[in-house]
Amino acid sequence: MFSRKYLGRVISGSLFIVVVLAACNPSAGTVTPQPGGHVIGQRTKTSDCVSQNALPDTACSPGAIFADVTKDQICVPGYSKSVRDVPDSVKNQVFAEYGISSHTTGEYEVDHLISLELGGSNGIANLWPEPAEPRPGFHEKDKVENYLHKQVCDGAMSMADAQYIIATDWLSVYKQMPK
Repeated sequence: MFSRKYLGRVISGSLFIVVVLAACNPSAGTVTPQPGGHVIGQRTKTSDCVSQNALPDTACSPGAIFADVTKDQICVPGYSKSVRDVPDSVKNQVFAEYGISSHTTGEYEVDHLISLELGGSNGIANLWPEPAEPRPGFHEKDKVENYLHKQVCDGAMSMADAQYIIATDWLSVYKQMPK
C-alpha cells in the first residue's frame, strides 16, 4: 500500500483537482493544474523530447484527460477499448518528437501516460514512446494502470488522485503496490 505521507500529499489537492476538472471544456483542450505545479494537458515543446528514468518528458507529454469522463464510465468493462483511437500518423509523430527514427517490434509502446482506464485521452499530450527495457518499462506500468483502476472502481481512491499519481510518479506506485 501507499504510505500515509505519500497519499496525504496527493489527497491534499483532491478538492482543487475535482473543481478544476469539472470546469474544463474538453473541446478547448484540457489543461488541469495539479498539486506541485504539474499541468495535465499543456504541452510546452514538440521536439527534442527526452524520457528519463522511465518517465516521459513532461514538457512534451504532460498527460491529458477526457474531462467529461466519469468513474462510472471507466469502471464498465470494455470502456478503454471503446475510446482507444490513436492513428499510426500520431504514433509516428510521437516517435519523431522523441527522436526515435527506427525501432524493433516490442521495443517501445506508444503509451498513454494517463491510461484510458483512468480517463486519459488519446491526445498527443498524453502519449509517449515508452520502452520495454530497461525495467521498469511499459509492462510494469500496465500493472500500475490496472492497480489504480481497481482502486478507483473500488472507491479506495478518487479518479483525480489516480490521474495525478500516474502522470507524475507511476514508479513510486509500482514500488509500493502489492506484488
